Amino acid sequence: MKFNIKNLVFLVTTVAVTGISCKKETFNNTNPDSVTAVTVDYRTVLPPSMTSTATIIDGGSFKFLQNWMGYWARSGSYQDVTDEESYVFDNDFNVGVWNNLYANATNYNFVVNKAKAAGAGTYEAIARIMKSMDFQMLVDVYGNVPYSGAFLGVEGRTPAYDKGQDIYDSLFVDIDRAIALLKDPAATSADLNVNIAANDLIYGGNTTNWIKFANTLKLRMIMHAFQAPGFDVAGKIAVIEAEGSGYLGAGESATLNPGYSTSKPAPFWRANVLTEAGAATANGAIERANAYAVGPNPGGPAQGYYTWDGDPREDQFYTPPSSGVQRGIAYGEIAGTNSDNTGDKLSTIDGVGYSPDGAASDAWIFTDFESLFLQAEARERNIITSGPSAEVLLNSGMDQSFIYVGLSASDADTYRTNNATYPDVDYNGVSQGPGLPAGGLFTILSQKWFALNGFSVLEVWTDWRRTDVEYGTGGGFLPGPPLSINPARPGALGIPIRLFYPQNEYNFNGPNVAAQGTIDVSAASTSATGRIFWDIN
Repeated sequence: MKFNIKNLVFLVTTVAVTGISCKKETFNNTNPDSVTAVTVDYRTVLPPSMTSTATIIDGGSFKFLQNWMGYWARSGSYQDVTDEESYVFDNDFNVGVWNNLYANATNYNFVVNKAKAAGAGTYEAIARIMKSMDFQMLVDVYGNVPYSGAFLGVEGRTPAYDKGQDIYDSLFVDIDRAIALLKDPAATSADLNVNIAANDLIYGGNTTNWIKFANTLKLRMIMHAFQAPGFDVAGKIAVIEAEGSGYLGAGESATLNPGYSTSKPAPFWRANVLTEAGAATANGAIERANAYAVGPNPGGPAQGYYTWDGDPREDQFYTPPSSGVQRGIAYGEIAGTNSDNTGDKLSTIDGVGYSPDGAASDAWIFTDFESLFLQAEARERNIITSGPSAEVLLNSGMDQSFIYVGLSASDADTYRTNNATYPDVDYNGVSQGPGLPAGGLFTILSQKWFALNGFSVLEVWTDWRRTDVEYGTGGGFLPGPPLSINPARPGALGIPIRLFYPQNEYNFNGPNVAAQGTIDVSAASTSATGRIFWDIN
């Protein structure tokens, strides 16, 4: 079944399940023409909620992280973005991350409640899993957030904040509820889950894939939090292993395509290439390749990190200028500094790796290669103690990354062969000098950086925070992302480790957000009001 994307977006933004904690005025403005909980049901709300999740992940909410993590940068043709590029910003910086995730979680919460009342277990389970993913992202960006009181409607306009670790623990419980439903033949019966094959845009009602998705989401959270004091890693892994379905494997990516086209573009295309009217988007005009990724690096090698390793994914992610040579710009370079670093002289980001079918490309939620990299790290750390080795899982993840962006497993083999002994690529790579990392864990985390460009940049930022990995150092390239300090802005603080709470929270939920203390986003922060609970390095 094809869905009208414009109508779906309208539905998601107007379904009002009261209780979004970020704006008190939400409860005071009523449009009699709006779609409401009275006029729609859970089956109607699930598909657009899924497309909204894809838009959050693919459509620009995390563009600033693409820049911070060394993938993209502002063209020198455009005015400086001082707050982002100096890492000095306020409570209104990228507030859409908070607003969009809470709006999306609210819609899934609506589906959970209505589907539960109707006994539609597949709908309920899917919504529980997707809502949990929203809160996983909220915790990873903000730390403590409203959770247990977030959806109480007019009785909970000023919800208290739950601790990030407590939320994580609660998410595991909720995901396990979802898995139990998905394994219950009565709850997943066709007569109780009408049109689930059409309305589940991701897996078409395939409960086995949804259980694997749920387990993989749990593994993502385990790998984020396994070092946190009091976090029961062994117990949580034991539950996954006892369940027995495993994780998302090769070819099992969570993607969706409700009928994207030139007039209804896929979210990545709509955010970064062309609008439905065929006009260049703001991101597409402003964003270019980061010199760290493709070169030339000021004061460093002419190559970027992809070129340094001869990585063919570079030409899938970036389209070179007319010269045919990939060229990026150093993140934060002052506009007008170098006439060679202006729009049409720089590599663009509309490569086929992101959008092989242009505006009609699939949107992604959770890729198989991210799942395989997570499994590889868990195996490397002996969190997973059986099954394929870390090396096998890593190489499979690399293969799937190449395949996803339009290359082949054979190309991945060649890439590994050409980089034998170098730990950026080779799991068995050896240290290239005193104090430099060898393979193993460094290789796994580095390959996540190469592969998740554009696909899951929040995960890359999380890896950088929770492990303090210095990409590039294994093969003797520049340490990154972009030296951690913006080289074009002397005195700038390092890449922030979280975002501030939105100003609306201080305006309308003041006592509860104030109870979180004075928030410290700086890279040097060691306080409980700075670091996310899992960031203990």
